[in-house]
Amino acid sequence: MKKSILKAYAELIVKTGINLRKGQSVNLQIAVDQEEFAAMLVEECYKNGAKRVRIDWISEKVSRASYRKASKKSLTIFDKLDIAKQEWLNEELPCLIYIHSEDPNGMKGLSQEKLAYVRKAMMAAIAPYRAKREDRYQWCIAAAASPAWAKLMFPELSKRQATEKLWETILQVSRAADGNGIANWEAHDADLKKRYGMLNQMRLVSLHYTSSNGTDLTVGLIPEVKWLGGGETLPDGAFFQPNIPSEEVFTTPRKGVAEGIVYSAKPLAYQGNVIRNFYVKFHEGKAVEVHAEEGEESLRSILSIDEGSAYLGECALVPYDSPINNTGLLFYSTLFDENAACHLALGRGFGMLYPGYENMSRDELLAKGINWSSSHVDFMIGSKDLSIVGKTEDGREIQIFKDGNWAF
Repeated sequence: MKKSILKAYAELIVKTGINLRKGQSVNLQIAVDQEEFAAMLVEECYKNGAKRVRIDWISEKVSRASYRKASKKSLTIFDKLDIAKQEWLNEELPCLIYIHSEDPNGMKGLSQEKLAYVRKAMMAAIAPYRAKREDRYQWCIAAAASPAWAKLMFPELSKRQATEKLWETILQVSRAADGNGIANWEAHDADLKKRYGMLNQMRLVSLHYTSSNGTDLTVGLIPEVKWLGGGETLPDGAFFQPNIPSEEVFTTPRKGVAEGIVYSAKPLAYQGNVIRNFYVKFHEGKAVEVHAEEGEESLRSILSIDEGSAYLGECALVPYDSPINNTGLLFYSTLFDENAACHLALGRGFGMLYPGYENMSRDELLAKGINWSSSHVDFMIGSKDLSIVGKTEDGREIQIFKDGNWAF
């Protein structure tokens, strides 16, 4: 991959993704095998006025070794250093760049019970600190090609060829392959804004999902809650793009109002494991029954992270005829696969979609129907014949999606 194109991609992530402002700090989370791209991002951050760039290096090999040999007690120690980091994050509010390049099977073969236990404990420890900075800082999740991920997607190619092919694909669906990512995203964001503007005018109270695969689910909505897509704006006016790529228009549903069953349209890569061919059944808003042909233990673990992890936190609309889906590829990555199809998310809702959220406590948002959880896990449900019908406050029904795509 040409360095000039990768540098332009790094520029997109810094200028459009986090939209770095002079004097802000940056927290970069990236894998150890992405050193060259990390250097490009760091250089771009300082070029655009960063005060300090701190890097959290990620290593799946180290993580596997820890989970194999360390005790649960050791893996869930939350000591003074961890506390100090969380306090610094809350005080400094650095922009976050997370570069996804994990091997989707990176944790395969490890104890799922142990993985779930550690994740639940650590998320519970971090939750009070995270709640204090939520919706107060810019962040962006983007991707980089790694050999293990590339070989899973392109097994017929050599490791080098597969990695190059994955880089090409990432840049293509991220609208950055031509080196003009910033301009491309301005146009894309305008289109998403037009879509969610129409939905906001409808003041919907529910969505009814049906598909020939067995999906028949009704999800309650809150008319006051906004739909959003593409860029987000913080209370201080900072505008940023949290996901590159992104094709979704999304909202937060009403907690406790979801009835029926929904079937997955794509596998879900979760915590280094792949969950395939599954369904989730809801009653009174809660996921009460799940089944998966592969990875059911991982699927069940999602529901037990905390009280809110079994409730819905997001309804996202993505046309079946999307750039990512049109590649014909399964990425084994939520960042990409969720933007190839309509999806739902179990766990934390988006409080920033409720008008005046910046002046409301978490309990007040909960009272308004916004779910809270330390977890947020997207799963894809968009099929070729998916139908979504919305119901308005005055009882009208509006076709939102037909045959997997926008009906308007």
